[in-house]
Amino acid sequence: MPKWIEIGALVLAVIAGFVNAIGLLSFEHQSVSHVSGTATLFGTSLFSASATSLLHLLGVLVSFLLGSAIAGLLLHGDALRLGKHYDTALLLESFLLFVALVLLNGGYFYGHFFASSACGLQNALATKYSGAVIRTTHLTGIFTDLGIMIGSSLRGEKLDTRNVKLFLIIIAGFIAGGAFGAFAFAEYQLYSLLFPVIACLLLSLIYRIYSRNQTFRESHSET
Repeated sequence: MPKWIEIGALVLAVIAGFVNAIGLLSFEHQSVSHVSGTATLFGTSLFSASATSLLHLLGVLVSFLLGSAIAGLLLHGDALRLGKHYDTALLLESFLLFVALVLLNGGYFYGHFFASSACGLQNALATKYSGAVIRTTHLTGIFTDLGIMIGSSLRGEKLDTRNVKLFLIIIAGFIAGGAFGAFAFAEYQLYSLLFPVIACLLLSLIYRIYSRNQTFRESHSET
């Protein structure tokens, strides 16, 4: 497994866990790296909450969808390879999180929409490696796939150690991100969003440089 896959998955999982922790602690105590909880809250509030609250929840859901649509526009195919527009997507995620920070610190609730779009964008940075779907913003699918693999191995099938290693990296990264996010929020409140903003920006730049260097090496090795 290429090292850049493991490192990228780890950093993205840490970012997702970090942002989700801040969401749970500040954004109406909602998970923002996935929308299952928000959709459930919207459903349970249909006949009890005010129109303003319902529109807010709906806005978060639609914003997540729009973020995913941006990723779908940028990325083509589902194979994990260098040269795709991951750097552009990460740059946009950094920008969306920064806008969310500015708006939320200014007391504008629709900053939640930009945070949700950023999470939808990263959530759509899903791809396939060795037959497994890699997602870094929530762990339900990761734990499910890991459980299936363990069960299959108990039945006698060969355990795919490459995917097990990758899944464990993502799980550890997400949990660590949650811990870092809680600590940062206690110290810096919403300004703690600057950490994932900077992380996404740096990851975008590092990916672009690495991708160009690899392409340069491959072109020269062919000649």
